[in-house]
Amino acid sequence: MCLNFPLQFCQDFNVVFCFQSSMESPNLEFEYGDTDSLTAELSEIYSYTEEPEFALNRDYFEEDFRSHVRGRRWIELGQEQQRAYVMRLLDALEVTDRDKRLKVARAILYLAQGVFDECDTDTDVIHWSRHNVFLLYDMGVFTALLELLSMEMDNNQACSSAVRKPAISLADSTELRVLLSIMYLMVETIRLQTEDDRPEWRTAREAFKTELGSPLYNGEPFSLLLFTMVTKFCSMNAPHFPMKKVLLLLWKTILFTMGGFEELQEMKVRGRERLSLPPLPEDSIKVIRSMRAASPPASAMELIEQQQQAKRGRRSRRPLVKQDSLDTYNERDPFKNDDARDEEEDGEDADSGIEGEVDPLDRDVIIQPPPPPPPLRPPTERASLPKGLPWAPKVREKDIEHFLETSRNKFIGFTLGNDTETLVGLPRPIHESVKTLKQVRGRYISLTVCNSYRVVLLSCQGEEDVDETPTEILYLGMLPNLSQYVIALLKLLLAAAPTSKAKTDSINILADVLPEEMPITVLQSMKLGIDVNRHKEIIVKAISALLLLLLKHLKLNHIYQFEIVSQHLVFANCIPLILKFFNQNIMSYISAKNSICVLDFPHCVVHEMPELTAESLEAGDSNQFCWRNLFSCINLLRILNKLTKWKHSRTMMLVVFKSAPILKRALKVKQAMMQLYVLKLLKIQTKYLGRQWRKSNMKTMSAIYQKVRHRLNDDWAYGNDIDARPWDFQAEECALRESIEKFNSRRYDKNQNGEFAPVDNCLQSVLGQRVELPEDFHYSYEMWLEREVFSQPIQWEGLLQQAQ
Repeated sequence: MCLNFPLQFCQDFNVVFCFQSSMESPNLEFEYGDTDSLTAELSEIYSYTEEPEFALNRDYFEEDFRSHVRGRRWIELGQEQQRAYVMRLLDALEVTDRDKRLKVARAILYLAQGVFDECDTDTDVIHWSRHNVFLLYDMGVFTALLELLSMEMDNNQACSSAVRKPAISLADSTELRVLLSIMYLMVETIRLQTEDDRPEWRTAREAFKTELGSPLYNGEPFSLLLFTMVTKFCSMNAPHFPMKKVLLLLWKTILFTMGGFEELQEMKVRGRERLSLPPLPEDSIKVIRSMRAASPPASAMELIEQQQQAKRGRRSRRPLVKQDSLDTYNERDPFKNDDARDEEEDGEDADSGIEGEVDPLDRDVIIQPPPPPPPLRPPTERASLPKGLPWAPKVREKDIEHFLETSRNKFIGFTLGNDTETLVGLPRPIHESVKTLKQVRGRYISLTVCNSYRVVLLSCQGEEDVDETPTEILYLGMLPNLSQYVIALLKLLLAAAPTSKAKTDSINILADVLPEEMPITVLQSMKLGIDVNRHKEIIVKAISALLLLLLKHLKLNHIYQFEIVSQHLVFANCIPLILKFFNQNIMSYISAKNSICVLDFPHCVVHEMPELTAESLEAGDSNQFCWRNLFSCINLLRILNKLTKWKHSRTMMLVVFKSAPILKRALKVKQAMMQLYVLKLLKIQTKYLGRQWRKSNMKTMSAIYQKVRHRLNDDWAYGNDIDARPWDFQAEECALRESIEKFNSRRYDKNQNGEFAPVDNCLQSVLGQRVELPEDFHYSYEMWLEREVFSQPIQWEGLLQQAQ
């Protein structure tokens, strides 16, 4: 009976635990992608405080449109008439009067917004917005707007006026906001391809993509102009710049010109085919989408409360079962008992992979002998689940070298360096192991390794053919001021993080959300508070997506381009910044309701605006989670993984900053992709966290084994790895920095020969070269010869002794 009591207790405990976990942390039906839906992306460019400007744009358009086209609406005009009117607006943009230019720009913005006053539904607005945007691009509106944007950036009067102001509001960035909104609508609308696109629209999309990615604007791509706006804002020289719009436009421009995750996958496939490498073993995004989320870990207080509830539940049921017949009760219905046990075990394996540690009495369940299987049991649906681990294993060349080095030291007593072919003197099992490692190694060789080998080869040759891809053009433009760009982005990310506290010396990112007149009622204050929180969330979303795209494209383009951006991020404290971001109630951040659906575009311009109340503001939407916040969290985790992967010193930074408890709390979010990247970060530092941590977090260790890719000979779960040594951050980063500088010098510095230039060692050819000497050399040469040569005695004996 003493054995049956713990069994019943653990069954009650598991039922209560699984029920509470599912109630507190539901599975999030989130599909990760490049962006959210089109309507969501279009609505985020506007703040709620900009709502009155929709009517202002419409009024300026209708005032001008009625003076030229009488008795007809825009949607009733033919193609040629619409083109003629847009040409008239373009001519009006060239006037010197600033106010008149702003009115014309608002009229163009109204066209880009879909002439919503003539539409009845949201779908109609999106349709006419798309039609008008392609028309505006075809008429050359984007180029005209770019000239106005450059002029506004160089407006020293506006910059100096904003610097002197004690408080900057929405009115200080009116012209910039209008221009950036039009450009954002054009980039985002043209970027998306639909099935019913006209042939001329597809041609225009490719032309616009090439135009944005080429150095056509003052010798630099459009993205570089936006990066300049970011650094100018962060240096306090232009505090009135609307940063949210700039960052969103910058992100979408890079996404458009370089490509998203699907394009990256296609580029990887083409790159491997070009280098005659084996195909990719799997598509990472598809594998992750097929994963199931695990239940979140429980805190200590939750475990205690669940145990108490389980005890209360057990006591209420104990009188129903005789104490001396508990075994008989369990054996009464073997079919039912077996099914129940299977369901509990399956639930624990599938849904409880990373819970907190179960009560020690659970060990009794393990030692209980399983009941005999019933005869002719029908198959269940569980048999259709995929078996095995989700990822194909990988092996590095370094892993094979380390394995052979250890084996040779053990069996022979000496090593052969990096030789992975010679197996003389090693036992037969070692031969088989090396063969297996090489087979796995041969199935996947990364493009990064090929880039590294090419660097070694080209360092001897001194020449390299560089393809003028959009990524290459952007990197070349960013290189001189790369550090400033990275620091500026991280400053903005820090200012927008929910864990950051307001400081007097921090940058003000709310310039394009605060109204001229501050709220005077409680309702207005609530609305502004939601708007400010939403504003910060959108900034985090744009920066996280932008940095991740840059890192992925640069790594695919060349490994050292990725490494220099990564190193700038690390030196600018990106790792502790991301950890600080996650050191919050992450479930509250994921499920935040900082949105007012009736104020989102295009809903707010089509439907009649209801009267806002405190209850309607607090209600928010009905979704379980906020898409942009979950998207941002996954992006930041992916960035952190990229910065720390295979970098021992940076992995130790995760340990030093005590990231394990922070990351483990992030596992409360029941979303497979987010959990995977958290587990990856926990895996790389597991060996440094000590035996006690591993012992008390076995469920987390099991989840790492189930969900993270395995690498043969990787003893991540133990502390005896050769890399588990005292870390020297400076030496490791300096060696990487030296390699990066050599790469940049050889590839981009065309003015100096450097150490890669060929050296002429032939004495006759060197002495036979004609050297251009300065004019004053001829006047002073005889004096120098007399002083330095003829007047100095020659020590012949000393020369002979040195020669010997």
